[in-house]
Amino acid sequence: MNMEFTRKLPIPKEVKEMYPISADLINIVDDRAKEIKKIFTGESDKLILIIGPCSADNEDSVIDYITRLREVQEKVKDKIFIIPRIYTNKPRTTGDGYKGMLHQPDPNEKPDMFKGIVAIRELHMRALRETGFSCADEMLYPDNYRYLNDVLAYVAIGARSVENQEHRLTASGLDIPVGMKNPTAGDLSVMMNAITAAQHKHTFIYRGWEVHSQGNPLAHAILRGYLNKHGQSQPNYHYEDLIFLSELYEKSGLANPAVIVDTNHANSGKKYLEQIRIAKEVMHSCRHDASIKKLVKGFMIESYIEDGTQKIGEDIYGKSITDPCLGWEKTEKLIFDLADLA
Repeated sequence: MNMEFTRKLPIPKEVKEMYPISADLINIVDDRAKEIKKIFTGESDKLILIIGPCSADNEDSVIDYITRLREVQEKVKDKIFIIPRIYTNKPRTTGDGYKGMLHQPDPNEKPDMFKGIVAIRELHMRALRETGFSCADEMLYPDNYRYLNDVLAYVAIGARSVENQEHRLTASGLDIPVGMKNPTAGDLSVMMNAITAAQHKHTFIYRGWEVHSQGNPLAHAILRGYLNKHGQSQPNYHYEDLIFLSELYEKSGLANPAVIVDTNHANSGKKYLEQIRIAKEVMHSCRHDASIKKLVKGFMIESYIEDGTQKIGEDIYGKSITDPCLGWEKTEKLIFDLADLA
């Protein structure tokens, strides 16, 4: 076998015993989970914003950013429910490049998976402790979910993972919303099949155990755009796209029809400033069609302290080292504008 087994990593239970969360923090997670569930089931008409850096690359700047979000959240709490993005493991199109804090707690140093496991748990716990936010993360590795399952508010399944059986079955055993992105080639049937699988019960192997999941009625769609056969970005957030998705849901019989619109990636062609226009266009579509308004639960927005992106090693505080993000001033204005439109 062409692999070097370096060391055996601690199981999630052991890491949680080393880094436990208090009863007060557990209550915060539970209370937020109840409110998020009401949005996805239609009991609440608040708009969800899953917002934050493309990748969580630096603990202090991420907490600084989330602390700013807390101040804004208090001003828009009647209209908007914020779930900060703390994305600690990143899929890479070719497999190369920075794979996130789980792999490299310090982007300038070599990968260290144990330090990474500890770093991502501490970061999510610090956000919870200092700001009262339970946050979102991406499920790159289904086996690693239990290192964070007691602190998370939301999980996203990426465009490259959505057709994977293990991701789908693991999602069926979660009790928080799981967003399934459309694949990079854009076939919405793949995404809908993933949602169907996640909403059903299953028996499967997970972390060496035979497990039985109960199905996750909060599994839902994320539209992130796609690439055509020429590798060009194509959006799928327009009025017609949302109507089409609404019709797919109606035919499917799935529970709690819902979509989160990803305003970056192929929807923006990675032109991060377009996120502002895209979010407002979707809100305009919601005003013109009741089925779209009912379906759209919110947005996924890539945002950080500084506009744009930087290379690893430049060490510009609060500036993304993966995809370019909206800076703070634009982000704050966009949140207030969306609250006015909601």
